Amino acid sequence: MPRQSMITLPGYVILLAFMVFLTSSCGRGGEPGGKMILVSAAVSLKESVEEIAAAYESRHPDIRIRFNYGSSGTLQKQIEQGAPADLFLSAGRKQMDVLSSQNLVKQSTLALTNRLVLIAPADTKGSGSVAEQLLAPGIRKVAMGEPDSVPAGEYALQAMKVLGMWEKLQSKLVYAHDVRQVLAYVETGNADFGFVYRTDAIHSRKVRLAAEIPETSHEPIVYPFGLLSGSRHEKEAADFFRYLNSEPAMKIFEKNGFITTQNT
Repeated sequence: MPRQSMITLPGYVILLAFMVFLTSSCGRGGEPGGKMILVSAAVSLKESVEEIAAAYESRHPDIRIRFNYGSSGTLQKQIEQGAPADLFLSAGRKQMDVLSSQNLVKQSTLALTNRLVLIAPADTKGSGSVAEQLLAPGIRKVAMGEPDSVPAGEYALQAMKVLGMWEKLQSKLVYAHDVRQVLAYVETGNADFGFVYRTDAIHSRKVRLAAEIPETSHEPIVYPFGLLSGSRHEKEAADFFRYLNSEPAMKIFEKNGFITTQNT
């Protein structure tokens, strides 16, 4: 699956798909007079934020939290193009900074960190350094996120260059639109290895952790959370934003493998 074979959808198509998603999700809008908070979130946060949202909704029965998942770069472009969203939970600082520079972010925090890891199918065996495993004879495909839109892909690109593997691996790389697609490639055996976050790896029994990527080989992994200026329900969105940064929420993130900034 060479890179040039990937299909890139125009921005308006992505935006249209998102609007269809919102229309279909409004059916669970809750009681009359209730309000729906729309959260655009990096897909690597999925398990954590859905558990956090459920806890929040149990305390606020008049509020419904709805998520739009994707790569941070894709979500950034949707917000720039006017897609409705109250909060943006990014897996990279760059995407939040771009929106902030356009005055689209009212408030942001650096909430979490993560680790970049190398995974392989669970039914395979192997050991050694990252380079030893990736450059071993017989390796056909290595999956990673698109560096331009997927923060994990950008970190992987940086790491491969620092570790001296980039030129040797380019012909074997398979590009994905987010880390969960990378995970799927490895789970199904369509890639021998893949670069994902540690939090993605621990949620799958179909992959094994082959190696942790040296933190010194790439930029620090941070997850900024932002309250957006265009929020339609500013008061309610601000309250959920505070809850996402609260101690109960941080415990859920930690349970799912994230490192909270208060512990770094």
